[in-house]
Amino acid sequence: MTLPDAAPTGRLVLAATPIGNVEDASPRLRRLLAESEVVAAEDTRRLRALAARMGVTIGGRVVSYHEHNEGERAGELLDVVRGGGTVVVVTDAGMPSVSDPGFRVVAAAVEAGVPVTAAPGPSAVLTALALSGLPTDRFCFEGFPPRKPGERARALAELATERRTLVFFEAPHRLGQTLAAMADAFGAQRPAAVCRELTKTYEEVVRGPLADLAAWAVAGEVRGEIAIVVGGDVGHPAATTADLVAEVLARADAGERLKDAVADVAETARVPKRELYAAALGARTRSTES
Repeated sequence: MTLPDAAPTGRLVLAATPIGNVEDASPRLRRLLAESEVVAAEDTRRLRALAARMGVTIGGRVVSYHEHNEGERAGELLDVVRGGGTVVVVTDAGMPSVSDPGFRVVAAAVEAGVPVTAAPGPSAVLTALALSGLPTDRFCFEGFPPRKPGERARALAELATERRTLVFFEAPHRLGQTLAAMADAFGAQRPAAVCRELTKTYEEVVRGPLADLAAWAVAGEVRGEIAIVVGGDVGHPAATTADLVAEVLARADAGERLKDAVADVAETARVPKRELYAAALGARTRSTES
């Protein structure tokens, strides 16, 4: 545990900003923007536009604080706090450090024994979770899935047996591919919800099985900020790859198409179809050669 040598009078404040509706801005956020010595913003232009919509005049110095300058900027911000000033950190939307800049300066402040607090408020993660209609008693936030198909498939496969509700962010142009990959990894019938443009004019929450949501996303152009909420695994006995391959080959030997057997077994076992298909082909080849 790190304790400060002397308690400074300044403080570092992580302040949540509206994720869409400006009326969600808290009175505390308005006061912090007006009174703080420094406002560190992910995008200074967006901050000034938000302040204008809120009718707030920013009273202190505005500096940029984003993923590319977090490390070098953190020390400068902490110097202000050590000198007795208040530094408020804001991102474009929602709570700083939750899939947004903020973590590094908090870690540096903790290490230095500098006071850190938060002005909580809007959160896309919690809003999507609450609107999804899925269990909220236990959940985990996974951020953006990997962009590359292979890495994404592997990452989702690791989550296939996660019992907690899962929350993801995704870009609109990758939504269909990601939902299809989730259907492969988690099962076509796993319940999920796509939450779009939360708190904004065109807010939309579409709920259903992953396969249906994937088809919906591909059929039309989905725009805006998106969160995906997926129900957790309800509990199935884990089967080894060898067990699954044996089942696939037995069904294929009985006359079923190999691809159909793989698709059905993979969905039931909640494993990636491509990996099971490759394993089944490899086992069949080895059996033929022997």
